[in-house]
Amino acid sequence: MRHSNFTAMAAMAAVLMMSGCSTSTVDTTKTTAIQQAAKDTETSDLAQGKAQFRDANYGLAEKHFRKAVELKADNAEAWMGLAASYDELGRFDFADRAYGQLLKVAGRKPQIVNNMGYSQLLRGNRKKAKALLLEAKAGMADPTVVNANLALLNKG
Repeated sequence: MRHSNFTAMAAMAAVLMMSGCSTSTVDTTKTTAIQQAAKDTETSDLAQGKAQFRDANYGLAEKHFRKAVELKADNAEAWMGLAASYDELGRFDFADRAYGQLLKVAGRKPQIVNNMGYSQLLRGNRKKAKALLLEAKAGMADPTVVNANLALLNKG
C-alpha cells in the first residue's frame, strides 16, 4: 500500500511539473503604449506641501515638506514650509529646529525673520515677536506682510 501511494504521488508530481509554466510562451515584446511618468519626488513633495498648506491641511503639508527636505537638505523653500507647518500645528520645538536649518541654508533673510516673528506671535512671546518683525520690516522692500503681522501683534 505504501509503495502504491508513493508511486501515485510521484506520478502526480511529474504531471504537475510538465503542465507548469513555460518561459518560452512569455511575451517579451516591449510596449510603448504606457509610458512611465517621470517623477521628481522632491518637486512633487514640495508642490504637495504647498497645496496642503494653502488648504490648511497642516499635518499633510508637514509630511510633504519633511519628505522634500529629507531628499534635498538644502531646499530653503521646503524648510520654510516645514517650519510654518510646525507653527500651525503648535509644534514650536520642531519649528525652532526647522528655522535653525533654514537659517543655515538660506541665511538671515527678511522673509525668514518675518516668519520667525509670526511664530513668536503664535506662542504669545510678544516682545520677541516685535523685535523680529521690526528687523524683518527694516530689510523688506515691500513690508505689507510684516505690517499685517505687526497689526496682529498690536491687536492682542
